[in-house]
Amino acid sequence: MERLAIFVGLAGLLPFLAGAIGLFVMPDHADWLVRWFYIYSAGILAFMSGIYWPVAMQLENRCYPLSPIVTLAISQVLFLVGGLALLLPLEWRTLVYPVAYLALCLIDVRWLYNYWPRWYRRLRMTLTLIVVLCQTVVMGWLYLR
Repeated sequence: MERLAIFVGLAGLLPFLAGAIGLFVMPDHADWLVRWFYIYSAGILAFMSGIYWPVAMQLENRCYPLSPIVTLAISQVLFLVGGLALLLPLEWRTLVYPVAYLALCLIDVRWLYNYWPRWYRRLRMTLTLIVVLCQTVVMGWLYLR
């Protein structure tokens, strides 16, 4: 399971990297790349926040210190943030997505620290760092062009 999760996690970075690098390599396609980048960002945020739904349902292996209701609420709030942020002006998207990804990682490594295995926490921190870096590159490109 560990190897598969690492492989899938790293493969999931490719569209983030392609979007961020693509702005510099193919600036003529920037409008399309930015739109695609944020749609992918919303999808992955929704997917990752969906992890908390089954975690909340595991009453025999509770996710202390968070209650199942709080864990379920986090799942829904992050899902909605990811989707609704697509309706915001571009300037707001550049802020919402990095903050949402950092919040997602903080929940995993702070409040669900004992729930996830060590290798998963390391993977989440690495993936989040790269995703937020890509989000920052896209933000910088948009503001400095």
